[in-house]
Amino acid sequence: MKWVTREKVKVDRVACPWLIRKFIDPLAEFLFVPTEQVMEVAEREGATPYDVKGVEFGHHGKECSFDALVKKHGLTSDPAIVLLAKIVNGADTDNSLWNQPEAAGLNAIAEGFRHLGFKDDHELIAAESIVYDANAWPSPGVAQPVLRARAISSVRNGPLGRPGCFQSLADRQRRACQRRG
Repeated sequence: MKWVTREKVKVDRVACPWLIRKFIDPLAEFLFVPTEQVMEVAEREGATPYDVKGVEFGHHGKECSFDALVKKHGLTSDPAIVLLAKIVNGADTDNSLWNQPEAAGLNAIAEGFRHLGFKDDHELIAAESIVYDANAWPSPGVAQPVLRARAISSVRNGPLGRPGCFQSLADRQRRACQRRG
């Protein structure tokens, strides 16, 4: 199946292809075109448009395209995908629907990827997909929501109920340097 959206992807237009390939259509083909050409290309190519105004898989109220795909394809029972949807929504919108603190981090990561010099949107998505893979990875039968764990420096009850089990990358690096002397 073909999908088409606006070129120069960021957040929602990166998260959607990741979600589609992982959970909806592993053989999906994506087309990225100027905004004014999306509907024309969709009709000509028989592609499903997404993340443009007036389409099923677009923004509706405070929900983004990722939200629409999650709902339409019955992915709302997976807690990792639901959490990721809230984070993607916050990063792609004003974050007033869920107020996810991790959204700012995802937005910053997405902005950083846009400045790494990839030749096109396909390359950028291929590279940035690892962010989504790492944060909704499958475990035996259940995807684990690890983005929240990585986004905070400590939690009251970490794995196995031990306080402070999660540490920030900066804390781990500082301790590693201290051990080396």
